Amino acid sequence: MTPKLRYALLCMYCALVPLHAQAADSVFQKYDKNADGKVTTDELPYPRVFARFDSNKDGSITLQEYQAVNGGARPGPANAPALTPADVQKITSGPEVLNPGEVGIGRMIEDTGYTTLDGKEARLSDMQGKRGLVIIMTSATCPVSKRYMPSIAKLEKELAAQELGLLLVNPFTSEKTEEIKSQLSAAGIRAAYVHDKEKKLATLLQARTTTEVFLIDAKRTLLYRGALDDQYGINYNLDAPRHRYLHDAVTAFLKQQTPAIQATAAPGCELDLVRDAKLSASPVTYHRDVARILQQNCVTCHREGGIAPFALDDIEEVQDRAKVIKRVVTEGTMPPWFAAAEKDAGKNPWANDCSLSARDKTDLLAWLDSSDRPLGDPAEAPAKRVYPAEWTIGTPDMIIPLSRAYDIKAEGFMPYAHDVVDTQIPEDKWVTAYEILPSERDVVHHVLVQVHPKGAVVRDRGEGAAGYWAIYVPGNGAYEYPQGFARKIPAGARVSFQIHYTPSGTAKKERLRLGLVFAKSPPQYEVHTAAVANPRLAIPPGAERHVETKTQAVPFDMPILGFVPHMHVRGVAFKYEAIHPDGRSETLLDIPRYDFNWQLRYEYKQPKLIPRGSTVKITAIYNNSGSNKANPDPTKLVRWGQQTYDEMMLGYVEYFTPVGGNSPAK
Repeated sequence: MTPKLRYALLCMYCALVPLHAQAADSVFQKYDKNADGKVTTDELPYPRVFARFDSNKDGSITLQEYQAVNGGARPGPANAPALTPADVQKITSGPEVLNPGEVGIGRMIEDTGYTTLDGKEARLSDMQGKRGLVIIMTSATCPVSKRYMPSIAKLEKELAAQELGLLLVNPFTSEKTEEIKSQLSAAGIRAAYVHDKEKKLATLLQARTTTEVFLIDAKRTLLYRGALDDQYGINYNLDAPRHRYLHDAVTAFLKQQTPAIQATAAPGCELDLVRDAKLSASPVTYHRDVARILQQNCVTCHREGGIAPFALDDIEEVQDRAKVIKRVVTEGTMPPWFAAAEKDAGKNPWANDCSLSARDKTDLLAWLDSSDRPLGDPAEAPAKRVYPAEWTIGTPDMIIPLSRAYDIKAEGFMPYAHDVVDTQIPEDKWVTAYEILPSERDVVHHVLVQVHPKGAVVRDRGEGAAGYWAIYVPGNGAYEYPQGFARKIPAGARVSFQIHYTPSGTAKKERLRLGLVFAKSPPQYEVHTAAVANPRLAIPPGAERHVETKTQAVPFDMPILGFVPHMHVRGVAFKYEAIHPDGRSETLLDIPRYDFNWQLRYEYKQPKLIPRGSTVKITAIYNNSGSNKANPDPTKLVRWGQQTYDEMMLGYVEYFTPVGGNSPAK
């Protein structure tokens, strides 16, 4: 090949592959000369370049194939149908996922007495099961409650086999004993039943509807509340449930794990109750209240063997760290969550919001500020949680270690490590869960994983400007996709790791591993990651509030699952916005106080559909002045670079597309 031809091919390739795909449609249309939606060999007479984009080898390049190669938003298989707003609604229909802390998850249920329908006196502490108790709100007249009676009859037998009790609670004074007994007899239900005419139990639980279920352990800690499943709603019936929320919560509890979904809304007949009751009595004590607040919100990391620098799972540790706890809770740096708070907590769109609820924060600070910090009754302490010794996703189907162990020095700075591993996967696989497991947690700051075709040339091109396949950040290195969703890893894939190591005071060797769980059947939806990036950064020396923006067109109707914003130590704020085709601007995610130490993922409760023709805009604010204590050099003009002393501006977007010809409505 002559130098002239090589240069011509390079120019052609660069034209076809813009850095961040914002001009994807216009570049494609330039070569689609007859505007038939395909580029042929006549329109692009360069065989090597053509072969690069013709992924299905059918002799033509579609816009989807072009976008899949150029590093921008990839819409999935060329024959996959587009998703409409109605499709996304069908995919995500069912009970809304709630933020656990806002509805009392992790708190203690006060021990209360009650009288069953057959006149027996009992208390919640009796439990009726060795391991715990399921409480179900019900009604003989509410249509949704009535449809759930056969499910409750089946559940009664399942719970008994699992050594869990079952208690049904009817809060309607107006319902007659005869109709209640008739309903129970017809369904074959023999569980304890309380006609809660004074609404004592319903108010204690702060029940919201006549179908809400509650799972509490033997220490009366609330582990799950919400819908039994998603089979029935106010205005829909399904042949079978798609999501068995209580079943999944019980399964996790019996494995001594935290349920993936801890709270949902429960479609049913609404209850009109006094809303000032609490799930535990006052004043606040350590054993009954504080230990549960910490266990629900902090101990996952702050425990022996956790990623946090100290534990908070016994009273001595808490007392030693009381001043630190008060400071970080008051300033909002712990638990780490940086999305701007919604004025209406009920409209909070984030499924993984780990910030303290108003009540938890108030109770915790009240105890810390009290003169005696009362311990309370040790018998009211929560059950100790048991954490996996290794993999939180269960035993992986495949484990991919780094190609070698890396030497981590005791102090100073380390450049990013880049490692490539060839797999021996015999065929394409769908991955429903992954986990990145460091061998030395305290030296791994974050990891980006990318997957490449067999034999691909893999270069370290900088930090994830084309997206990522998997990601690790402190406290968030594992992810299990919802049912029907997965990522694809091709046969013989090459897997690359970009690792930010941070010395921790002791020289170590580190060799992390990637664990994968494979789907037993193909999914309906494939998960992808795109990146809106601004590599043309120029942050002036001494600038205390320098603003950079970047926009990128949305090339197809894009259902978004979540975001991961990324900057380095000069970053102080980050925002995602959508500019809709009608010109309307909508804030998708606002982070007024960005923290480089926490590269968080912000996951929607329900996917957000951004229509084709919209524009995604990211705005980043940087502090390159001496007032930024983390600034390596305030006299430096800062540009894009993968090292921490450089800067980045990346707005990752996770989204999904239908797989093959599967209908989104299925």
